[in-house]
Amino acid sequence: MALLPAEPRILIVKLSSLGDVIHAMPVVADLRARHPGAHIDWVVEPGFAPLVRRVAGIGEVIECAQRRWRKRWWGAEVRREKQQFRERLRAQAYDAVVDLQGLTKSALVVLSTRMAPGGLRYALGNRTDGSGWEAPTRWVADRPIEIAPRIHVVDRSRRLCAEAFGTAIDTPPRFGLQAATRPDPARPLMVLVHGTSRDDKLWPESHWIDFGRRRVGEGWHLALPQADAVEAARAARIAAALGDAHCTLWPKMSLDAIVDRFGAAQAVVGVDSGLSHLAVALDRVHLQLYNFPTSWRTGPQPEHGHRHQLSVEGATAGEPPTLEQVEQAWRQVAP
Repeated sequence: MALLPAEPRILIVKLSSLGDVIHAMPVVADLRARHPGAHIDWVVEPGFAPLVRRVAGIGEVIECAQRRWRKRWWGAEVRREKQQFRERLRAQAYDAVVDLQGLTKSALVVLSTRMAPGGLRYALGNRTDGSGWEAPTRWVADRPIEIAPRIHVVDRSRRLCAEAFGTAIDTPPRFGLQAATRPDPARPLMVLVHGTSRDDKLWPESHWIDFGRRRVGEGWHLALPQADAVEAARAARIAAALGDAHCTLWPKMSLDAIVDRFGAAQAVVGVDSGLSHLAVALDRVHLQLYNFPTSWRTGPQPEHGHRHQLSVEGATAGEPPTLEQVEQAWRQVAP
C-alpha cells in the first residue's frame, strides 16, 4: 500500500471507451474518502472528457487523442498536439499514477508521466475474464497488482485502488457523476436505449413497441435517443407505432448534452451499451437487457446497493430476454 503525503497528487489513466470510463468513476470517491486532501487528475480521450469533468472530486482532465493521432500520425498538426500533450502531462509531478486501462496505449501514457520523488506507478498485473489486457502495462508499472480473474469491472478498478492506496470497498460504488437537470415528478420520463454498437446485442423492435405501449398506458412519456441513421430510423418506427404524442425523438447530440437529458429521466430501459451504463452512474431506475450471459461482468448488481437497477438476461447465449422477463423485472424496480 502506498504511503502518500497529506495532499497527494494522483493521476488516473483511463482513456476509453464510454462504458469503461463510467465503470472506473467510483475510484475517485474511494480515493477522496481515504485521502480527503488528494488532488486527482484523469487522462482520457477527448470524446469522454466532458463526462469525466462532471465527476465530483476530479481536478484536471487531460485529453489524449490517441485514436485520432493513430489515423494521422504523419501530420504536423498531430505532432504538435502530441508534443503539447506530453508537456501538459509532465507539467505536474505525481505521487501516484494508476493505469485502469491495462493496455499498451495506456502504458505509454503512464511511462510519459513525471513522478514526484518516491512516486509510484500502479497497474493491473493480469488479464481478467472478458477484458482486454496487454503485458506492457505490467512492465511499465512499479507495482503491478494482480486481481481475481472473475470480477465485475467496477469492482476490478476499486480492488486495484484498494490494494494500491488502502481505499475501502465495503460500501456501494459512488460514481459521483453530476447532471445539471433533475426529474420532473409531474411528467414521468423514461428513456428507451434501443441502440448499441453490435447487432447481436439488440432487443427485438416488436418488444420495444409492446413494452412502450404498456408504459404509455401507465402514464410515462418515452424518449428515444439515436446516434446514427440506423438508430434514427428505428426510433422513428417505434415512435410511429406508439404515437408521436407519447414519444420524443432525441437528435444526435454531444455526450455532455446526453448526460443532462438522462438527468431529467426517472427511468431508463436499455440494451447492453454505454448509455445504459450512464443510467447506472446517474442512479436512475434501470433495466439493462443482455442477450449473452455477461451481466455479472458489466451490469447492475444487487450487491452494489442499487436495488432499483436490474440486469435481465436471455435464457441462452445469443437469445434476447423475453418481453415477459422484462415486464417481470420492471415490476420489481418500478417507482
